[in-house]
Amino acid sequence: MRRFLVLLATLAACVGLSTLPAAATPSYCGLVWGSQDKSNPKYSPATLTAVRAGRHECFDRMVVDLAGPSAGYLVRYVDTVTEDGSGAPVPLRGGAFLQVTVNAPAYDDAGNMTYRPADRTELANVNGYQTLRQLAWAVSFEGQSTIGLGVRARLPFRVSTLDNPTRVVVDVAHYW
Repeated sequence: MRRFLVLLATLAACVGLSTLPAAATPSYCGLVWGSQDKSNPKYSPATLTAVRAGRHECFDRMVVDLAGPSAGYLVRYVDTVTEDGSGAPVPLRGGAFLQVTVNAPAYDDAGNMTYRPADRTELANVNGYQTLRQLAWAVSFEGQSTIGLGVRARLPFRVSTLDNPTRVVVDVAHYW
């Protein structure tokens, strides 16, 4: 496809057309996600049980595992990821930061922790990932859990919920 577009641009230049329309340039891997806030206000009795990461051909992925029905979320780029309640900043590596808030606590109805990271600053090993730089725990407060996601740069992302098992998934593209 790219060779065809280069050939088309060359032909256009030869016959005196200035440039091709912007729509003629395909997006990276066909992804058209954008970088604006993404949210789903749904609340659920689910509890957070794990956080993990994975690599794919066109994007890196963070997965939040839940016990119970799918929960809502708010994922957005911020200047600084902060802890709910205290407002304390969460230090992160990377050129841009996603604040990932899942509408599910990391504790059960009796107050017992359902997710206790071994290292709050490194929830998953993302060394060698193309986009992800760090996953850090912020807080679980008033029925919501917040994770800081340090990424290479402000890049397009998408958020989805999946069932069997239940999880919230954040995919961040490698490029625009």
